[in-house]
Amino acid sequence: MKILFATFFLFFGFLSTVSSTNSHEEFLQCLARFSPNSNSITKVIYTPQNSSYTSVLEFSINNLRFATSSTPKPLVIVTPVEDTQIQTVIYCSKKHDIQVRIRGGGHDYEGLSYVSKSPFVLLDMINYRSIDVDHVAATAWVQSGATLGELYYSIAEKSNTLGFPGGFWYTVGVSGIISGGGYGSLRRKYGLAADNVIDARIIDVNGRILDRKSMGEDLFWAIRGGGASSFGVILSWKLKLVSVPEIVTAFRVDKTIEENGTEIVHRWQTIAPKLPKDVEIRVIAATIWKYKPNPGARTVLSDDSLTTNRDEKTVRLRFSGFFLGRQDELLSMMNTKFKELGLAKEHCVELSYIQSALRFSLFPTTESPKVLLNRTSFKIPFKAKSSYAERPISRKGLNGIWTRLLENDPGTTNFIFTSYGGKMDEISESAIPFPHRRGTLFMIYMRVQTDGNTEKKINWIRDLYKYLTPYVTQNPRTSYVNYNDLDLGVNKQEGPTSYKQASIWGKKYFKNNFDRLVRIKSIVDPGNFFRHEQSIPPCS
Repeated sequence: MKILFATFFLFFGFLSTVSSTNSHEEFLQCLARFSPNSNSITKVIYTPQNSSYTSVLEFSINNLRFATSSTPKPLVIVTPVEDTQIQTVIYCSKKHDIQVRIRGGGHDYEGLSYVSKSPFVLLDMINYRSIDVDHVAATAWVQSGATLGELYYSIAEKSNTLGFPGGFWYTVGVSGIISGGGYGSLRRKYGLAADNVIDARIIDVNGRILDRKSMGEDLFWAIRGGGASSFGVILSWKLKLVSVPEIVTAFRVDKTIEENGTEIVHRWQTIAPKLPKDVEIRVIAATIWKYKPNPGARTVLSDDSLTTNRDEKTVRLRFSGFFLGRQDELLSMMNTKFKELGLAKEHCVELSYIQSALRFSLFPTTESPKVLLNRTSFKIPFKAKSSYAERPISRKGLNGIWTRLLENDPGTTNFIFTSYGGKMDEISESAIPFPHRRGTLFMIYMRVQTDGNTEKKINWIRDLYKYLTPYVTQNPRTSYVNYNDLDLGVNKQEGPTSYKQASIWGKKYFKNNFDRLVRIKSIVDPGNFFRHEQSIPPCS
């Protein structure tokens, strides 16, 4: 079958230089004409004239900043159910010079998987959701449109002692998180999602279906953390599953800045990365309303540098953790290695691994795991940024962060420190394109909700990002590609993007691995068919 379709596309030559109008009518005619089954493909095509077009488009948009009437819309949406339909989309898009954007779960921070200023077709992989778990071999084949919740549920159906080092949030797409690296609660024990991929199936620019052996180790390296949409259309991933105990422990300790929270965070910065691999701790900083015991009572912060106009709000510091083991073992360890946190039994809960997946996705642990199959999630308009720290932030620096968080109302910002170390230190920064390994103490994630006054909120987070400059990595200042940020730089949308221009943002995501990504792109997609504002460019 593969040989038949490869011959089909080689026959038509994939002549990328064929000139034609960008008319979507001609594109639709091309899909019908060159599809092996024209009746089948018409069932998965949506144009603005279809009554379902808007609902299909908006269903997987998770950042409402890109769900406005002024947001550019695709000429055509295709939700393929078989590989030949994807091959046909690639062929006809090349023939008619229409860009392709590829969407999995839709957690795309800058909307690059479903927005383009140029005419484009949206290839929505939502119907590619098959998951085949082999609990004996501890592997799973997962199609590219599946979500983490669907994967975690499928694993739990087969085994209560297997897991996968994916992300925290259940509606995140498996393919998207892997193609940028992908971290979660198991990162310090087993590394990233992309570190645990052992095979993949991809359709390249020439319409060929390739696996690891036929694509070669260079391309296989690139798609695991280097942004797979720069190189082709992922069909499925083969994942290595990892061992987890039947009972794990989740814990949570809340401190405000009046309760010595700043000092504990200051200590956390150096302690958390050196803890045993079985434990991970993140710090979630949030503005909250202060508790007033009596009507009209005035409460103030203990730090005079933070009291001006701050008598109704404070910063809560939530130490949210996870341990691959029982509660008593965790308490014994923490009382020795991080006594300052004051972890006690009342802060802990023992549960199964699948229950921990529910907890991280903010479901009650008493819920049925089937809720993880729900693909809808809480949606807001937002702007986010990230940075990495290789040395502790001073107490003064931390207080400056809290001051800036207090400028916004509770519930509108999100600021998270995520500890590294453990397995993350043991994997070479060139093992996959994701380079943030040994020496990284923690990652910083910051987000602001932009409804109400988008320009003001975006300026606020840019100012916060600028404030952090002395405290984070330098030359380059690094960021996480899965939290894509167009403020870092963009490719030219018309004409070739130079290496020099693309390296402005590319080095920040990939450091020296960016050079290898460019070389691979130049070989597998020299015409730069698979492109977006921050896609890997070929050498120019």
